[in-house]
Amino acid sequence: MRNLYLRVKIAHQILGHDSLGEQNEGVKASLLIESLTGNTWRAAEMVAGNLQQEGWSITGLSPMRTPDHASIQDADVVLVGTWVHGAFIIGQAPWNIGAIRALPALRGKKAVTFCTYALNPGRTLGAMESAVAGLGADVIGGMALHRAKLGAHTEEFAARLVGVVTSV
Repeated sequence: MRNLYLRVKIAHQILGHDSLGEQNEGVKASLLIESLTGNTWRAAEMVAGNLQQEGWSITGLSPMRTPDHASIQDADVVLVGTWVHGAFIIGQAPWNIGAIRALPALRGKKAVTFCTYALNPGRTLGAMESAVAGLGADVIGGMALHRAKLGAHTEEFAARLVGVVTSV
């Protein structure tokens, strides 16, 4: 995964960008998280750290049930993360989809979803995308992060996000 990130960074340098951070300088992100055991919260912290290394500002990291409204309002991109629940390989769904649907309106915001999982994320990202789009956001992507590979997956997720979102 690190090699993918380095290849993207080298490609941007060849195209005349000194770093991906310069291309994305000034982008502000807010993270809204639902976590039970701490894996999803830890993943959010890792993604936030990777984005900050690329010149992004993090306006806030808050639980979905008590979102930081000012942080959401100040953000250009809102990341929504939760964990997958279900019976082994059937019935996977985002935990507490109701909390996602109860978030404040996200009109005019770009949004990205992510979930942490143990065995199989199933259709979790699709359900999350629908819920976040229902809030008025422009959902530009999502990624499932395996809980045993958080380091590599959060790096890849942040690199993909940096590659998609340009300065606003």
